[in-house]
Amino acid sequence: MNAPVRGVSAGRNAVILPIEGMSCASCVGRVEKALKAVPGVESASVSLATERAEVTAEAPIAYGALVAAVEDAGYAVPSTRTELAIEGMTCASCVARVERALAAVPGVAVARVNLATERATIEGSVDTAFLVKAVEDAGYDARVVTAGSPDAAAVARMEAAAERADRRT
Repeated sequence: MNAPVRGVSAGRNAVILPIEGMSCASCVGRVEKALKAVPGVESASVSLATERAEVTAEAPIAYGALVAAVEDAGYAVPSTRTELAIEGMTCASCVARVERALAAVPGVAVARVNLATERATIEGSVDTAFLVKAVEDAGYDARVVTAGSPDAAAVARMEAAAERADRRT
């Protein structure tokens, strides 16, 4: 099964949200109306066939407000968890810079960065290409870590070791 496209469309401040629970044209109308009522939204276009909504605005859109509007209308916006390997971070200031860059990407609900494991965990509905670009624009290298990869196993070992070390102190 192909996952819906998530992320930012080209051009203006836009967010593409996957929407679950729609079954008819009336559902589409309710979701569009709810999204258009969010302050700052210029337009909202919802597709029943692709189960997604594209929302545009002149200024950056508050992702949480969009999700809340969809949920208040009785539908769901599924969230995904993405892991990125980040290279080039050396201190807490680097971590903060990467977290800010990721959090600024439309569609990101939560971004957490761990210096010890050199990983970022991002939750929300966003295309991974936009996440990688945000990290690179902040001055660091990033790549997506896929589950089951040797890289993911190494991260799990590093995180477990760091947790054990934290318990000892």
